Amino acid sequence: MESSNWVLKHVSILLFFFLTPSFSSTLDLVVTHTKALHQNFTAVSDFRLINRRILKDGSIVNPYVKLIISNNSSLSDDQFVTVTVTGVSKPRDGDWVAMISPSNSNVKTCLLNEFYYLQTGDTSKLPLLCHYPVKAQYLKNDPDYLSCKNKECKKEQNGKCSVTTCSGSLKFHVINIRTDIEFVFFTGGFLTPFLAGRSAPLGFANPNMPLYGHLSSIDSTATSMRLTWVSGDKEPQQIQYGDGKTVSSAVTTFSQNDMCSSALPSPAKDFGWHDPGYIHSAIMTGLNPSSTYSYRYGSNSVDWSEQIKFSTPPSGGTDELKFVAFGDMGKTPLDASEEHYIQPGALSVIKAIANEVDSNNVNSVFHIGDISYATGFLAEWDFFMYLISPLATRVSYMTAIGNHERDYVDSGSVYQTPDSGGECGVPYETYFPMPTSAKDKPWYSIEQASVHFTVISTEHDWSINSEQYEWMKKDMASVNRQHTPWLIFTGHRPMYTSNQGFSSKDQNFIKAVEPLLLENKVDLALFGHVHNYERTCSVYQNKCKAMPIKDQKGVDTYDNKNYSAPVHAVIGMAGFILDKSSNNGESWSLKRISEFGYLRAHATKNDLNLEFVTSDTREVKDSFRITK
Repeated sequence: MESSNWVLKHVSILLFFFLTPSFSSTLDLVVTHTKALHQNFTAVSDFRLINRRILKDGSIVNPYVKLIISNNSSLSDDQFVTVTVTGVSKPRDGDWVAMISPSNSNVKTCLLNEFYYLQTGDTSKLPLLCHYPVKAQYLKNDPDYLSCKNKECKKEQNGKCSVTTCSGSLKFHVINIRTDIEFVFFTGGFLTPFLAGRSAPLGFANPNMPLYGHLSSIDSTATSMRLTWVSGDKEPQQIQYGDGKTVSSAVTTFSQNDMCSSALPSPAKDFGWHDPGYIHSAIMTGLNPSSTYSYRYGSNSVDWSEQIKFSTPPSGGTDELKFVAFGDMGKTPLDASEEHYIQPGALSVIKAIANEVDSNNVNSVFHIGDISYATGFLAEWDFFMYLISPLATRVSYMTAIGNHERDYVDSGSVYQTPDSGGECGVPYETYFPMPTSAKDKPWYSIEQASVHFTVISTEHDWSINSEQYEWMKKDMASVNRQHTPWLIFTGHRPMYTSNQGFSSKDQNFIKAVEPLLLENKVDLALFGHVHNYERTCSVYQNKCKAMPIKDQKGVDTYDNKNYSAPVHAVIGMAGFILDKSSNNGESWSLKRISEFGYLRAHATKNDLNLEFVTSDTREVKDSFRITK
């Protein structure tokens, strides 16, 4: 969710528009002060405003300009490359370098049409090239560039240098996105870009390499696990796991034609499109719950991933579960680049949870909406999946759909906003197949140890008597509380939040669904969408039905032996720029924290212990406990 100021400022223009008829080691190399560096690039930034315009080619004006790449051969799957621009006659603040892919993309001339950019949520009249750069940096990031410390004589006359040029260097983090990339030098800043030079195309050593694997549970037995990965190869590949077992992948993909659009093309269908390659998925069977296995994926023809160890979660009905949960994560670049959408806290949260996984403190992960924030800029899905790999390759990574994965006008979404950039849930459901009943019905339930998780879509129809409503009602009513004493309800948009912004909560959603939570004695409801942390009393219809009592350690303890109402927690603080916490919360609001972090949970059959952990310091800023 963006801030209410942003929405109120732009909603009238968006309505006008839509009513028009129709972790690896590389993590340690990250730039310092990541959050501070990227804080201003989360929502509207100059880079996001690269608007369609007639772009003049100035490369012939300065014949000395060259782009030199440190690795001018084929690229590896994960590396930093140095881009040096030489031959610059006069360095300026507005000089910048873009990374584009594919390398033959048109970055020269486009029709002038500012309306194309409304679907990103920006209403300025300024940038957008015909093809959006994957990332970009100003050359002044090199501290020696503007002062022309690195000089070179290009022409001598009468024994003296008559033409002197300057150079500057930038480091770009590059991962394998399968298609060739190219670096392009512009002057004039992001708002008035002037093409000044291009590098030669750079290809990846193995564009078919199997990459970005992530695990998910398919049912409550924990005897099978799904692995999904990406490759440039359309032929089936395999997982080799356990003691010599092999399973072949099913292969799928999606195209521009699968993206949603309207009278004007959406980013996903137009300037933000990037070929996703082929998505492979296979299910490892014959596993034991709460057990560790080794696997690799790929094939002899395209190569194999490294050997990876993963753990299965505990099966439903057993005692102990350790999980982490959060929403609204996205990604943070490992270099100093600006991108379409940057979530400044994502990297610190991922690194913190990766340490939890390393310490065997996590059986599974629940990411409840706003997953990558690609929002129609498809290459960003690859960067997100790369970033979560230290977690998602090793434990079950379960997800729920959010507004930035699904919402689009006339698409069947409850909310007629452009938040998905035209993706309409297609990339999300392809990259993250969950145990749902059918395509575009992204709700499901799963049991792990003593917990039954009911996972819904707040973006699909939840009204009384709708298909999803009937499913929720049946699913929660069918829970055997002797088998799984804890019932946790999760969805993206919250019912209770002190944030007063436009779209923070939907009273119609609350009116329809909240009675189901009480009727089925839901213990805990987890939501994202609002970018902070907040915990309630046992609340129903805006009234505290019971208050927690502090135990001997001073931890707020809710006694659900005498059930009164659910406890709600907003946990949308995993990456996107934070929303300020209200100083004057409602009576039902017991704790409000505006810091990046995640919810850590430890469930047994008698106790559900939860902690809000800040990602920077790993400090526990809130603890609460529910008992049976």
